[in-house]
Amino acid sequence: MQVSIETTSGLERCMTVGVPAAEVEAQEVVELKRIAQSQKNQKTPGFRTGKPLPPKVLKQRFGKQARLEAVYNQMQQTFFKAVQEQEIKLAGMPKFEPTVDEAGKDLEFKAVFEVYPEIALAGFDSIKIEKRSAQVTDADLDTMLENLQKQQAKWNESEEAAADGDQVVVDFEGFIDGEAFEGGQANDYNLTLGSNSMIPGFEDGLVGKKAGEETTLDVAFPADYHKEDLQGKPAQFKVTVKAVKKPEMPELNEDFFKGFGIETADLEEFKVEIRKNMERELGRAIRNLTKQQVIAGLQENNEVEVPSALVDQEIDRLRQQAVQQFGGGQQMDASMLPAELFKEQAEKRVVIGLLMNAAIESADLKPDEEKVEALIEEMASAYQEPEQVREYYNSNPQQKAQVEALALEDQVVEKVLESAQVSEVESNYEEVVRLANQPA
Repeated sequence: MQVSIETTSGLERCMTVGVPAAEVEAQEVVELKRIAQSQKNQKTPGFRTGKPLPPKVLKQRFGKQARLEAVYNQMQQTFFKAVQEQEIKLAGMPKFEPTVDEAGKDLEFKAVFEVYPEIALAGFDSIKIEKRSAQVTDADLDTMLENLQKQQAKWNESEEAAADGDQVVVDFEGFIDGEAFEGGQANDYNLTLGSNSMIPGFEDGLVGKKAGEETTLDVAFPADYHKEDLQGKPAQFKVTVKAVKKPEMPELNEDFFKGFGIETADLEEFKVEIRKNMERELGRAIRNLTKQQVIAGLQENNEVEVPSALVDQEIDRLRQQAVQQFGGGQQMDASMLPAELFKEQAEKRVVIGLLMNAAIESADLKPDEEKVEALIEEMASAYQEPEQVREYYNSNPQQKAQVEALALEDQVVEKVLESAQVSEVESNYEEVVRLANQPA
């Protein structure tokens, strides 16, 4: 096997490989035997079913097919052998092209592929991190209990005026410069006042209104509104309030507690469990905020050349996730979704993965077993049967490997924090959780 490699552009490489004719011919014999075996029970005119075809007939009928498969198998085998011998960090699958493919001659082919970039990480001392600290207070707990009650509230129609926190059912139509605009109309729209789901001024303008009232709201679209043609424009909305609904809060009793998977009739015991959940959520949120800043710092300080093959793979994963998320299932072909929809996100994910791997390699990090067990324990503690969750991860190598990957990410964060410019920032539960849940 003769091998030569040249850099064609960036991360792309072209490998030229020569394979002795004898090796290809031996592979052809193997392929013909395999075909002969598969044809044994096939009906062939002029020959008895169940009997092997004579070698000459087999060669005539299937020689071309055997040659094609033999060449492809040889290209694959010799390429990956060369990759191993040359210690090439292959990113994605190659594209093969036979350049000499004639019986009796040595096979020659080209393989075009990409390699992983060599990343020499910049020092971590220029990365700035604001490390949040917060506690779950009694006031946070009370707010959470109130929110849980609101989630389970019954909504009863009322003749009273709408107040903040009430629901209203409205018909509305929006106008700009006296003209109705696309997307500015809805009927029987259910809106919770104070939810800030509408543009500023819309919900405030309905406070105090009763069922059957009509009103005109003078508002303006925010400058950063998601539809560019509406950004910053003043608008009028004609609104009819069709119903006002007041919340009827459920009692904090055993049935209510059971709805959240907590078996108790005692309010204080319920509060203890809710506080534990909030503290777990707060801990995760603080870690995620710190990790986001570490990742952003690594990206700012390191330019990374991205293999297009890895981006394509990530696009395919994002397509599949989108299909699953929107319930397309078997009926929808994920490949029909335009790649451009996912390209930016895919490139970002690939860059992050490359940087994290570079940090892991440079520090020679291995999954810390204590951290792995702590992460499993944290996940298990959120379930009613934690032992089953522990058993699931510890007996499933693939799932445990995912937890080990998370542990390694946490270890990278710790490594960066050793040298980074870290400042402690006092915060509170609500702010930390809100920031952690914002899109990165």
